[in-house]
Amino acid sequence: MTRYPVAIVLGLENAIGLTVVRELGAHGVPVHGVAHDARAIGLASRYCRSGSVRPAGPVAQWLPALIARTGAGAVLAISEADLIALSALPSRIGDCHILTPRAGPLGKVVDKLRTLEAAAAVGLLAPQTWQPRAGDDVAARMADLPYPLVAKWANPPEILPILDRAGIAWVKADYIRTPQDLRALLDRYAPIGRWPLIQQYCRGVGLGQMLYMQDGRATLRFQHRRLHEWPPEGGVSTCCRAEPADAHHAQMALSEALLRAIGWDGPAMVEYRYEPDSGRYWLMEVNGRFWGSLPLARYCGAHFAWEAYRRTVLGQGDPAPAPRDDLRARYMVPETKRLARILFAPGRIGDPFFRRRPLADLASYLAGFLDPRVRYFVFSPSDPRPWLRDMAQIVRKAVRRGKR
Repeated sequence: MTRYPVAIVLGLENAIGLTVVRELGAHGVPVHGVAHDARAIGLASRYCRSGSVRPAGPVAQWLPALIARTGAGAVLAISEADLIALSALPSRIGDCHILTPRAGPLGKVVDKLRTLEAAAAVGLLAPQTWQPRAGDDVAARMADLPYPLVAKWANPPEILPILDRAGIAWVKADYIRTPQDLRALLDRYAPIGRWPLIQQYCRGVGLGQMLYMQDGRATLRFQHRRLHEWPPEGGVSTCCRAEPADAHHAQMALSEALLRAIGWDGPAMVEYRYEPDSGRYWLMEVNGRFWGSLPLARYCGAHFAWEAYRRTVLGQGDPAPAPRDDLRARYMVPETKRLARILFAPGRIGDPFFRRRPLADLASYLAGFLDPRVRYFVFSPSDPRPWLRDMAQIVRKAVRRGKR
């Protein structure tokens, strides 16, 4: 049996890191997992050969010693913060490949304004966007913008510590119905003199096109449609389905052109709002890290972590097998929270155009357990310990809340 070099995976606390561990391990790669907590679900996987709790301090201080100790040939990371830290390191440390994006291209996708600039250059449709700045003619902007609107931060890693120091809560997305709502949002952030991007609200469904890029071309492609999200108005994918490879063909070519223009190497997801009636694709963002719906890609045979490992570490250049397109996947804890909000707290759904169908959503939730096409983000019959650990942690949290 071929012996592969160890892969270090940073970030095993969620289903994304767990999926990377399972994918690499199933291909015979020995994985060493690094987690913030010894109870991380990824460390419980049968595919995690060894693991450790993350040391204190910047990754550059302790990673070289861990590479030397494990004899690792590759490092992969899940969180955006780790990707940014690793982008400052060389692409190789000794014989170990750092399989994360480099600083230049990563900066272009972390900053949504720079992403939109690159998208315009290749002909992608993007929502009308305004980045408020001190001294802007706010009244004129407020009159010209196409309501409703969505407010999102252009560079979340940069703004999070600023908000924290000011005691202002982080909000991933604000939905703005009227000029009065917009004025209130601008006033909320006036104390720090920084404001989120204000974008035209785009109707439609979430469509993710995933590509592995090497030397300016895609070597692996996969796409999915978001069926449910948490929170319901937009966020983490909780139920998604694979899209046929021959659907959205022209848009996939544009996604590849965008990543080529950015100079991207490695895995990325180009995310759109797709309007089936009009055929329009509105660019939302480029996700330059492993994305939330990665478990669906793995189940369908689109193995993006393995693609990075085999092409870079092993030097394999043969084409990846074509993935299947008949499966769905569910992330059950947030999927259950989504259903509960729709049934019992619809007033908390921020999107004014969210279509609430409580009976249909309840029926779909229950029917999914009987659908042979459905797989699960965490639960796996062949690797049950991460799910058991996840359930135990949920029970412990519920007990602690009950004692307060």
